[in-house]
Amino acid sequence: MNYDIIIIGSGPGGYVAAIRASQLGLKVAIVERESLGGICLNWGCIPTKALLKSANVFEYINHASDYGISVKEANADFGAIIKRSRGVADGMSKGVQFLMKKNKIDVLTGTGIIKKGGKVEVKDPDGTAKEYTAKHTILATGGRSRELPNLKQDGKKVIGYRQAMVLPQQPKSMVIVGSGAIGVEFAYFYNALGTKVTIVEYLDNIVPVEDEDISKQLLRSFKKAGINVMTGTNVESVDTSGSGCKVLVKTAVGNETIECDIVLSAIGVSPNIENIGLEELGITIDKGRVQVDDYYKTNIDGVYAIGDIVKGQALAHVASAEGIICVEKIAGHHPEPLNYNNIPGCTYCSPEIASVGYTEKAAKAAGYEIKVGKFPFSASGKASAAGAKDGFVKVIFDAKYGEFLGAHMIGANVTEMIAEVVVARKLETTGMDIVKTVHPHPTMSEAIMEAAADAYGEVIHL
Repeated sequence: MNYDIIIIGSGPGGYVAAIRASQLGLKVAIVERESLGGICLNWGCIPTKALLKSANVFEYINHASDYGISVKEANADFGAIIKRSRGVADGMSKGVQFLMKKNKIDVLTGTGIIKKGGKVEVKDPDGTAKEYTAKHTILATGGRSRELPNLKQDGKKVIGYRQAMVLPQQPKSMVIVGSGAIGVEFAYFYNALGTKVTIVEYLDNIVPVEDEDISKQLLRSFKKAGINVMTGTNVESVDTSGSGCKVLVKTAVGNETIECDIVLSAIGVSPNIENIGLEELGITIDKGRVQVDDYYKTNIDGVYAIGDIVKGQALAHVASAEGIICVEKIAGHHPEPLNYNNIPGCTYCSPEIASVGYTEKAAKAAGYEIKVGKFPFSASGKASAAGAKDGFVKVIFDAKYGEFLGAHMIGANVTEMIAEVVVARKLETTGMDIVKTVHPHPTMSEAIMEAAADAYGEVIHL
């Protein structure tokens, strides 16, 4: 069959691109070898948030007395928590199936391989291959758990994020290697349920892409929760010959062995670029990712790439935005290139983390003279009432023009608050615009206004 666009991969980049292309009147097919929705809906964003919600509820119950409520001893049913998470993921995947039918998008089940002349081969699970043609092909094949040579995953004792979501039983102890979003989210989840958790981070700060003040606050919160955090530490080897694991780590003061039941490798993702026809077509790869222009076109006419396999943040909402821009350009529209410096990042451990734009260090390195404001949730009426006083909002402005350079938040529900800053930056809102914008009281979001006021010496509640 002939299509206007064939998309290989049905994650948040692929399926969103498919729907937008269909809305624009194009004939579309999408190729998926596993489940519609890709990693995000099935093994990433959605099921992990379901797990974290269960952990959050369990913590609420265990601290019910803080709110004047007496509750008999609560027990976490690990199997039931996992089952709920899988049910949420299955429901979301079925939702994508509905969207494909609604938008008249053909779903081709199998592994997609791009060929010369605008052809795409789809190998069915039984090995049967069929060939399709398309004027345009979009690669949206996503990523997988990254492996290190000295940290090979066996799927049982040394695992990646997929296995961490469906372990047959709760481990008594776990070492998590890497403290990015995946690492700290699982650290919070397993620690909240009673697993003894140790985080091993090679760099000097946990959540190393965040502002240093955020990293320090999360470290305090995690240590308070009983999580062991080792920074500036490298995993040398893992011995899985016994009943558990012996993790040899190198610290600033020497080597140390940590014993645990499970090792979770959370050192990022590797793009899925192998065996999809890139080499045969001569598509340019740069530093392990497909090289594309501002509208996601590769060096080969008619072939595009989006999501985790191209440069930029490996985030679901980034892939979706890239997919929309890509198909709108194909359809003859004039989309604006994506501003990667205005992409919000959210981490759903407890306390939550949300950020956008420059960190304080990066703003200074870029040559800005800056104004920095900070408002702690300990001074927030809503946070006090909610019993969620850990954390703060930090904002950064250009001192000369008031440009909103960045915002960094840690605390309850900050992932719901960051969008205000993203919109403000998109609209070129200044610091004083934020100060003079009336925010509702009592809310957590007031902290953004108060932090901005602190930057300009006008803060009221500090």
